[in-house]
Amino acid sequence: MDRERGVTIHDIEEAERPRERLLELGPGVLGDSDLVAVLFGSGSAGSGVLDTADRVVSSVNVRRLHQVALEDLLAIRGMGKARAAQLLAAAELGRRLWPDGDAQPLVRGPENVYELTRDIRGMNREHFVGFYLNSRNQVLRREIISIGSLNASIVHPREVFLPAVAMSAASIILAHNHPSGDPTPSEEDLAITRRLLDAGRILGIELLDHVVVARDAYASFKERRLLRG
Repeated sequence: MDRERGVTIHDIEEAERPRERLLELGPGVLGDSDLVAVLFGSGSAGSGVLDTADRVVSSVNVRRLHQVALEDLLAIRGMGKARAAQLLAAAELGRRLWPDGDAQPLVRGPENVYELTRDIRGMNREHFVGFYLNSRNQVLRREIISIGSLNASIVHPREVFLPAVAMSAASIILAHNHPSGDPTPSEEDLAITRRLLDAGRILGIELLDHVVVARDAYASFKERRLLRG
């Protein structure tokens, strides 16, 4: 989230604060700075938690945090040994949860997409996610494109394909959750997917699959032969 320096947690409406947004919408909606702010919890003398989190993200590559030296973290204003330890512990947990740490996730089928959507499967609002892939089907980026109401997610082709064009993605895979617990694609899902298929053909970016996920199951458009315009 972009914000001016000097903004504190108390300057932000409670519902828009990082921790509250995480609890309401899931961790996937937060940017790197906000995730670091949630991890820290509070500021230190002379440095608010939001500013400290912003400095961390601008100073080190958080996606390679497990490779950052302790001395580099301690050099960031507002940091100390306790906060550095929090970051390094979080990085190690992430490395253990994703054993291929430095490798880009490889999507071989809808079961991989299901694993990569653990954070949205049980949410009570629809989250529409795009996976942007290179020519080897490795994930270059995952992005939450929209968050809908209890049973609907509004998606525009521009929002889906703009990141794909920006990063020269070879293809995309879409996913969204059904809060009802039934992953069966709806008529609205079918209509949106056909529209996105058409947009992808015009841009030369293939839509490989659309996976609807629920807490304990998923439905793949590709497996169900629904990716036909």
